[in-house]
Amino acid sequence: MTTIDLVSYEDALASYDPVMGLEVHVELGTRTKMFCGCSTELGAEPNAQTCPTCLGLPGSLPVVNAVGVESAVKIGLALHCEIAEWCRFARKNYFYPDMPKNFQTSQYDEPIAFNGYLDVQLEDGEIFRVEIERAHMEEDTGKSLHVGGATGRIHGASHSLLDYNRAGIPLIEIVTKPIEGAGERAPEVAKAYVAELRELIKALGVSEARMEQGQMRCDVNLSLRPNGTEKFGTRSETKNVNSLRSVERAARFEIQRHAAVLSSGGTIVQETRHFHEEDGSTTAGRIKDNAEDYRYFPEPDLVPVAPSREWVEELRKGLPELPRVRRNRLREEWGVSEHDMQSILNAGAVDLIVATIDAGADAASARKWWMGELARRANEAGTDLAALEITPEQVARVCALVAEGSLNDKLARQVIEGVLAGEGDPDAVVAGRGLAVVSDEGALGTAVDEAIAANAGIADKIRSGKVAAAGALVGAVMKTTRGQADAARVRELILERLAPKE
Repeated sequence: MTTIDLVSYEDALASYDPVMGLEVHVELGTRTKMFCGCSTELGAEPNAQTCPTCLGLPGSLPVVNAVGVESAVKIGLALHCEIAEWCRFARKNYFYPDMPKNFQTSQYDEPIAFNGYLDVQLEDGEIFRVEIERAHMEEDTGKSLHVGGATGRIHGASHSLLDYNRAGIPLIEIVTKPIEGAGERAPEVAKAYVAELRELIKALGVSEARMEQGQMRCDVNLSLRPNGTEKFGTRSETKNVNSLRSVERAARFEIQRHAAVLSSGGTIVQETRHFHEEDGSTTAGRIKDNAEDYRYFPEPDLVPVAPSREWVEELRKGLPELPRVRRNRLREEWGVSEHDMQSILNAGAVDLIVATIDAGADAASARKWWMGELARRANEAGTDLAALEITPEQVARVCALVAEGSLNDKLARQVIEGVLAGEGDPDAVVAGRGLAVVSDEGALGTAVDEAIAANAGIADKIRSGKVAAAGALVGAVMKTTRGQADAARVRELILERLAPKE
């Protein structure tokens, strides 16, 4: 890989002001494609989910997916956009092997939603408003598989394979207006925006928005201008970035790269860029075409889309609670700080905690286990919390067993370990491993008496009024019972037995 000159991030911001534009493609969760009846289900054999329409064969005619239009309107409304009373599709003409029609059915100058905004919260609680230029409907392309090279890209490959199963899957492209004024926080703003947008899309139920599966991907447009000037610089477009962390890293890298080029007297080339996960760098793709190069013209085979105002208002009334509003409500209900709520959000634990509470746990216990033991195990496994082999209902049962005194925290951690290992539900793990708390008074009394006898010096201290020394005897009993005694009850029994004689 060619070495790319960079300047330090601090030096870049000392001289230049970053301006961003973010284009996010969301793959809708419809059962069928945007303009035909082919299935959108993942995992099928290559080219098994195709038909004359999505392959662009002569004589085939498209029909608009009504659920796709409804999803687009919902997204527009949630982004505070105006919804067009009349709009139409256009043909975006260009050749690429994974696009069988040699044009993409999209929207150009007449999008279904426009002029909106999304408020995003940064890690320190600051709210930054990102203005939305448009949200429009279009279709996805097929997938190219480049074989024989070291990188999986076309350069160096011996041949390429094409799978058109994805061709025609409904997409919504959400385009921001130029994002100005973020300064050194521009990469953080980019990440926060995509994160908030993902939560919004999931809340609407129009897509699972799984970035790692390509259901949501971001193009990061970035340019620099000298501090104190107004004219935008030439932009680069880093394509198909598919994680929140990568969005932030791509923006940061491009700021440093642009600054290095400009500071040395060079010129920024308007081009697409590839992002590399392994080191956070970008490399050149192709020279970026201007809109006129695509020869847009209205799609002659599709009628215009004209959402009635009554239908739009009906959809508006049916919108769910938006993510930021919901988080603020939950934060107040749970009694946590904004910092703690941000940590819960970053961990992907909000919905898991809510589901655990719905299953019967109290809020404090649900947060404790998801953000403590389970977060630790997810981190060790290098996976997301939601990917752990334990359900909110199972975590709620662990909470209940602790609350009723059947488990202490140490034993509860062992139960969670057993559930994650596939040993069954919490009750089955407790039975299988013999983990229930020892609460039998006779057994506890015997263990306490043995501890007192074995630690006469400590017992004398307690008799003389130094009750703090009881902790050592509690520890001895816990050791004898393999941590399965009720520590609070053990302490009570010790103090009863060693109370000063009157």
